[in-house]
Amino acid sequence: MAHHHHHGTSTRIGWAFLLNLTFTIIEFIGGLLTNSTAIMADAVHDLGDTLSIGSAWLLDKLSKKGADSSFTYGYRRLSLLGALINALVLVAGSVWILTQTIPRLLEPQMPHTEGMMGLAVLGVIMNGYAAYKLHGGQALNEKVLNWHLIEDVMGWVAVLIVAITMHYVDWPILDPLLSLLFTLFILFNVFRNLKSTVKLFFQAAPEKSITRKVSERLLDISAISDIHHLHIWSLDGEHHIATLHAVVKCETLDEYRTLKKQVADTLGQFDFTHTTVEFELQGEDCRDENE
Repeated sequence: MAHHHHHGTSTRIGWAFLLNLTFTIIEFIGGLLTNSTAIMADAVHDLGDTLSIGSAWLLDKLSKKGADSSFTYGYRRLSLLGALINALVLVAGSVWILTQTIPRLLEPQMPHTEGMMGLAVLGVIMNGYAAYKLHGGQALNEKVLNWHLIEDVMGWVAVLIVAITMHYVDWPILDPLLSLLFTLFILFNVFRNLKSTVKLFFQAAPEKSITRKVSERLLDISAISDIHHLHIWSLDGEHHIATLHAVVKCETLDEYRTLKKQVADTLGQFDFTHTTVEFELQGEDCRDENE
């Protein structure tokens, strides 16, 4: 049953990727033919979504392999590489769009409004269908990608409204203004996500307070007198790892078993994917004291 669900997830993401890739190509061609910087800017946005969906699809397939002797934590960390590549592509695309948009703000040119309207309607249909294909998926990446596609639908609704307005009113500046809004929206999200991605690359704790909370709750256990070398990092922003040393007071095997269960229950509150705990007796030298 789980295998069937996993296969369904991969199939849905695959369909969304193919639809987005096809329409992104159509957008770039259509943007050139209609002389619309707004459509070109949205094409860059859709390119980013296509890369996100493609990396999610690839990761979904690689995750079936699980951990091996080379990648002992599995392949989830590849999603960070995908996110970084995606961000760099979007920044480069956005800078290019700005070089096209800023001159248009100074000297507006009327785009081909009929072509814009046609592409906008097609955009709503194709992105809406891709969102429908991912709708109802239980995997987290499906839910996130579904929201991206819904954003795309709303973006194309905006293009349609602007195209209809320009068709009846001579306001060519609306096209570069919409392009500028799209580009700033892209850059805002890129730099926000890039900051999180870089922090994860450098193995920062996924939350500022999580290290303190873990330490405090473990020290609430009466048999633990000290916690040190507590390290918490994340594989991909969702699956977290924790390692620590605990100085303990245990005199019998039963006390030791009770302690292990208490530690396991405490760490279980944080939903870590992997945990490694080393117990040290009071007065015992820490083998990592020079770390």
